[in-house]
Amino acid sequence: MLDGIMVLWFVEVAASVVFVAIDILRTPESPVLKWGFVVVVLFTGPIGLVLYVLSCREPLPGLHADYVRARWRQVVGSTMHCVAGDGIGILVAAAVLAPLRLPAWVDVLGEYGLGFLFGWTIFQALFMRGMAGGNYALSLRMTFLPEFVSMNGLMGGMIALSVPWRQAAGMLATPTHSQFWFIFSMSLTLGFAVTYPLNWWLVSAGLKHGMMTIHPDGKPVPIAAGLALAGVALSANGNGPANARHNAVPGLSRVSKESPADQGRTTVKAARIEKSWMMIVSLVLLSLGVFIAGTYGSLTGR
Repeated sequence: MLDGIMVLWFVEVAASVVFVAIDILRTPESPVLKWGFVVVVLFTGPIGLVLYVLSCREPLPGLHADYVRARWRQVVGSTMHCVAGDGIGILVAAAVLAPLRLPAWVDVLGEYGLGFLFGWTIFQALFMRGMAGGNYALSLRMTFLPEFVSMNGLMGGMIALSVPWRQAAGMLATPTHSQFWFIFSMSLTLGFAVTYPLNWWLVSAGLKHGMMTIHPDGKPVPIAAGLALAGVALSANGNGPANARHNAVPGLSRVSKESPADQGRTTVKAARIEKSWMMIVSLVLLSLGVFIAGTYGSLTGR
C-alpha cells in the first residue's frame, strides 16, 4: 500500500513542480524566491503548489504587491526561503551519510550543519546581500540570527519524523530507494509547518523578509518587513518599524520623560530581549524534536 501512495505522491510532485516552474515565470516575484518556490514544491509537492497559488501567484495583472501584503503570505515567503535553502543542504548531507550506516546522531549533526551553512551563507546572506548594500560580510552578520532561529524549527520538526521512520524502514531508507526521498519529503513538510510560527515572529520583528514585488524596471519592492535584513541594523540604532512596535508596549509610552538617548537604549534592550526569547523558543522546539526522535527511534543506532 505504501508503494502505491509513494507512486501517487511522486506523480503529484512532478506535476506540481512543472506547473509552478512554468507559471511562476509570469509572477513579478524576486528571482531568488521564484527558485525557492520551485525547490520547496519539489520537497512538498501539491502542498507547496497550494501555498504558491494562495500566497504568491498574481491573481490579476498589477495586483501582486497588494495581494502579498497580507502578513500570512509574507510569512509563507519567509518560511519557503528558509526551507528551500536549508532543505537542499539537509538532503545532500542525508544522501551522503545514509549509505555509511553511521549512528543517527551523526546523521542529524551532519544534516543540521550542512543545512544551516547552505541556507545561511548561500540562500540568505549571498542571494539577499542586496539588502545589506551588497556587503556580503555584513549580510552574513545580519542573517545569522534569523537563519539560526528558523533552522532550529525546521530541523526539530523534520527529525521528529525522519529519524524513527528511517530506522523502521531499515535498508530501504537509502538514496537508491524511493522510500528515502518520500520520508524526507514528508519530514521537510512537517518541518515547514513547525518553523512557520517562528518565521511569523521574525517577520513581525523585521528580522526576515517576506514576499517581494519586482517592478518592470527590475527593482524589488519588499512588502511588510520590507527592510527585512535591514531590520537588525534598524533595531541596533533604536529606529524603524520594529522599534516603533516596541514603543507601543506598556511601559514604553510614546510620551515619555526619558531623553532620546535613554529611549534608544530602552528599545534596543527590548529588541535584544525579544531576540533572546526567539533563540530560546527555537532551541526548545529543536530539543523537543530530538526528544521525540530518541523516544520513538534511537539516536545511537541505525
